[in-house]
Amino acid sequence: MLDERVTNGGNMLPFEEADIIAATSVALHDVTAPPDPELDQVYEHVKALDPTGRRFATVLRDTIDQLLNGEVTGRYDWKTLFKTEKTHAGTLVEINLQREFRFADGEAMDYQIVGIDVDCKYSQQFGGWMIPPEAVGHLCLLAWADDYRSRWSIGLVRIRGEWLNTGNNRDLKLTIKAAHRDKIHWLWRDEPLPENVLLHMDAADRDAVFAAGSGQRRLNELFRRVQKRRIGRNVVRTVAQQKDYMKRVRGNGGCRSALAPEGIVIMGHYASHREIAGRLGLPLPDEGEFVSARLVPAGPDHRHTTRVILDGGEWVLAQPGDAVVPAPPLPPHTRED
Repeated sequence: MLDERVTNGGNMLPFEEADIIAATSVALHDVTAPPDPELDQVYEHVKALDPTGRRFATVLRDTIDQLLNGEVTGRYDWKTLFKTEKTHAGTLVEINLQREFRFADGEAMDYQIVGIDVDCKYSQQFGGWMIPPEAVGHLCLLAWADDYRSRWSIGLVRIRGEWLNTGNNRDLKLTIKAAHRDKIHWLWRDEPLPENVLLHMDAADRDAVFAAGSGQRRLNELFRRVQKRRIGRNVVRTVAQQKDYMKRVRGNGGCRSALAPEGIVIMGHYASHREIAGRLGLPLPDEGEFVSARLVPAGPDHRHTTRVILDGGEWVLAQPGDAVVPAPPLPPHTRED
């Protein structure tokens, strides 16, 4: 099983430019390693805790958002963090993963997983994990997330001194040589990170959102300009910059009420809303997420267009040339939703 995981790591992650030459030697490098029952045990246990990787992805997304603190600062871009905040990212990832998965405290390393000491290292730059001398011989859980690429990875490796770069920083921490990154046993590799919509949206649209005035008007502009994409809780928080930010999306005076005359509906994570989004071919909003879209009544020009039944009529996604028609009400949700 161990050899199969190593072999199946053929889809290479994008390396930093300085690593490209070193990365070309990976295919020629002997990836065979002695059996490591402890690594196998930790690997299988962690995989069982999160078979899809969704929990890990959420922790990484939430940790980046925690650092940005958009509700207070209005920030959405990693580059705007202070150096001390970026340095603190690794500690926050370590803490938040331990809280999410309830890993026990380690004896010599950060965690104990199935009774085995495991260190945790995070880097926003792939390959930038800083390994302390005391971690040599131990297992390390390596985490990487890049908000600009919207990708993340989690892997396990047994640290060996000969696999580390000889140069060191003032804390004597070392990095793994590019040629030895093939020794990492990936739990999840180059997976999609929940999108930071504010970072990736059109710059002119983003400027218009933040120039719209009050928190409510900014949110209205956000859902007006960013349609057919999942918008997460933190994006809403950052744009609104108000403590009752989630209420600002609702129908009683919130975004749903304000945008309904323009034909725009806002679907949340409720089962009934997800069903509508799915029928329309839209991304399905998860908990704390929203997807907006403009609808029009189905007509002769929409003969081959996917439609949904709302308020007793058939509705389809609007095309740019379709006339604006007030949106139908979405179905009420129940506690089971």
